[in-house]
Amino acid sequence: MNTELKNSIAATDKEAQYDESAKRLLSQKIILAHILAKTVPEFTNMNPTDIVPLIEGEPYISSVPVDPGLSNIEKPKADEQITNGLSNIKKESNGQRIIGLNDENIEINEGMIRFDIIFYVRIPLKSNIADKDITANNSTDAENRLSQIIINVEAQKSEPQKYDILNRAIFYVSRMISSQKGRDFENSDYNNIKQVYSIWVCMNMPENSMSHIHLLKDDLIDKHNWHGNLDLLNIIMVGLSNNLPPHDDTYEMHRLLSALLSKDLTVNEKLDIIGNEYDIPVENNLREEVNVMCNLSQGIKEDGIAIGEARGIAIGEARGRAEGEATAETKIVLNMHNNGLTPEQIAAFTNKNIDDVKAIIAGKLTIPSE
Repeated sequence: MNTELKNSIAATDKEAQYDESAKRLLSQKIILAHILAKTVPEFTNMNPTDIVPLIEGEPYISSVPVDPGLSNIEKPKADEQITNGLSNIKKESNGQRIIGLNDENIEINEGMIRFDIIFYVRIPLKSNIADKDITANNSTDAENRLSQIIINVEAQKSEPQKYDILNRAIFYVSRMISSQKGRDFENSDYNNIKQVYSIWVCMNMPENSMSHIHLLKDDLIDKHNWHGNLDLLNIIMVGLSNNLPPHDDTYEMHRLLSALLSKDLTVNEKLDIIGNEYDIPVENNLREEVNVMCNLSQGIKEDGIAIGEARGIAIGEARGRAEGEATAETKIVLNMHNNGLTPEQIAAFTNKNIDDVKAIIAGKLTIPSE
């Protein structure tokens, strides 16, 4: 196996590890809380630390299939799961079946497309901050004031070239809606469909940007108030440039994500921004993930340099061989010409094009200097 191929395989492996590390970093609840605070209106005025407790369970990372018919799975009856009130599990009225997000058997159908990160989060219906007057005696009322939405976060190293990224985002958000049947609502209870957000974080973009793609109603003939929730489907596209933006209200989330996912910042530089600028406790698991990502980034750079060097050596060797062959052929043509052979005879003997032979004799194709 040649050196360039070995380096390419090593770089590809590190790129895959980098992708998984990026997902694990983004799935940290405090990081997700910062994303929600800047992308979902219900959380706009909330402190990220107050959002963290509203994220239910542990986010699913690269485990729930996007493919139709595979996002849900029937789970064994488990009293513990039921009593914990997990938001992603639906229990039938007869108590015999539990439907939840399919996070099992990741090894089976390994090539299957899966959501990078997906989870449920609770939001207050009337306000972003729970009413402080609610006491333990009427905690049921407090729970009734809360609703759930489903959040998907996707990390992209760059905007893909082989397909339009918005088309993929539309497919994902559509699956997040359709997969709720049997899990979040039954039969034709469409009013129980939960609001969904698919948030795409795209790195290596020309500028820092953010767009909200959602449903709108255009009245073409007269007006009618069609009942329904146009806010069910939401796509958020977040573009991150390679330049670290300033820490202000506009780019607060962009700076945090750029620092986390940067391949240029050191571990200490990243931790300084995370801890000092955003007051995020740098716990061992977060520190470890940042360290892993930095090591992988360095490894990817080194592999890239090695690939470039190996490719340069290969190109140089090929060019040297080509020049050597050209020099030899030129000498042969000139020697035959000096011995009285016509261009036509030389072309016949050497299997070269007659015009090339004439160009060599005329000095238009010169012998490379030694």
